[in-house]
Amino acid sequence: MTDPDGVDRITEQWRRERPDLDTTAMAVFGRIFRLARLAGDEVERAYAEFGIGRPEFDVLATLRRAGEPYELSPGALAASMMLSTGGTTARLDRLEKAGLAERRPSPTDRRGVLVRLTARGREVVDRAVGAGLARQQGLLAHLPAADQRRLADLLRQALGGS
Repeated sequence: MTDPDGVDRITEQWRRERPDLDTTAMAVFGRIFRLARLAGDEVERAYAEFGIGRPEFDVLATLRRAGEPYELSPGALAASMMLSTGGTTARLDRLEKAGLAERRPSPTDRRGVLVRLTARGREVVDRAVGAGLARQQGLLAHLPAADQRRLADLLRQALGGS
């Protein structure tokens, strides 16, 4: 067992005040929220080193994961990121201005447009994903690899396929 943390103090206070409540879920989600915030802040700092934020990284990473030629329609891009097309357009405008992505006419649809990762965009996202992952790994470095895998499995089970 590790030393008590802030979540332990909160759940202990609830146990004292409301012994009829099972605070197990509060302990689990309190730690998940804290870890997510900590990890989010860390990757934001990593991405900032490359002149991008989380929203821009999401677009670049989605294009990169699409594989060669690293392009998608704006609709497919928005759907993959679970964003509105309007929200995607604002991100694309910033990325295009920075030279990290470009819009081009679709060769198969006269009215269509494709969004493509530029060579510079690919370089930035490849470096940023490595830096962000290193920060995340640093947050888990005190856990043995087997425990990290077990934690990932438990969280997958908790999400129940969501």
